[in-house]
Amino acid sequence: MRSIKQPGSPVPERIQWVEARGRAFSFTLQEGLPLLEAARRGFAAEGFAGGVLNFGRGALGPFGYVMPALSKTGENAAFYSDTLRPQGLTRTKLGSMTLGMRDGAPFFHCHGLWLEADGKASGGHMLPHQTIVAEAFDVSAFGIDGAMFSAEPDPETNFKLFGPIAAASAGGRATSRAYALRLRPNQDFAGCLEGFCRARGIARAKIHGGVGSTIGARFTHGGVTEPFATELAITAGVIAPGASGDLEAALDVALIDYTGGIAEGRLIRGDNPVLMTMELVLEVLD
Repeated sequence: MRSIKQPGSPVPERIQWVEARGRAFSFTLQEGLPLLEAARRGFAAEGFAGGVLNFGRGALGPFGYVMPALSKTGENAAFYSDTLRPQGLTRTKLGSMTLGMRDGAPFFHCHGLWLEADGKASGGHMLPHQTIVAEAFDVSAFGIDGAMFSAEPDPETNFKLFGPIAAASAGGRATSRAYALRLRPNQDFAGCLEGFCRARGIARAKIHGGVGSTIGARFTHGGVTEPFATELAITAGVIAPGASGDLEAALDVALIDYTGGIAEGRLIRGDNPVLMTMELVLEVLD
């Protein structure tokens, strides 16, 4: 399986996880607010300090983002481009967000694809404090109670990354058993989730959110992304018994690579290792 050497040593625990409770809901991001504040308000109105969300068509502007890029210093296995600020209105196609805390304040990690005002199709990593909701649009969210995504220094990748930590329960608003996860580098995305569920006797689970990166990508429709550095959003995902009765993860994703190549589809199981990180929430269905 493909792998990328990271600057630091791998830690023994390859999945960082916290068991929690959660609940799915929808809300509308308010026009004129920074995307971060609009997301925070939506979760807070339902009694949650954080969680994950997915979205489709929306409008952003002003808008700031970065794309994946090669590392110029060698201090990281890959890095980010300079900040890009397209003029006019940017129309989102899809995206996924993790809402948590960084340096004691709300923060998000958000990847998506979009169409810029000049007709350019692009994607990448949205910048929380440089992105404004230009027109109100709806999102599908999953709030978590008893866990929180917190940005902490990660010696393995030499980045400050979101990972789940235990948090005090707000009580009463969560209805489902859930797990907040962060998958560490150089392990197969699908295999990781399948093994996690098997170990806990989880027969069926749904993925909410899903933000991270893979080492290129191999798709069931035959598509291949060769450039190794990507920014990826999960668009849909379930772990359930396949035809053989064994657990299989069906992972539909969208990504952009560091050359600007865009790809969408279902990932092949066993051939899509994590590059830097993968954050998501698993809702246990039975």
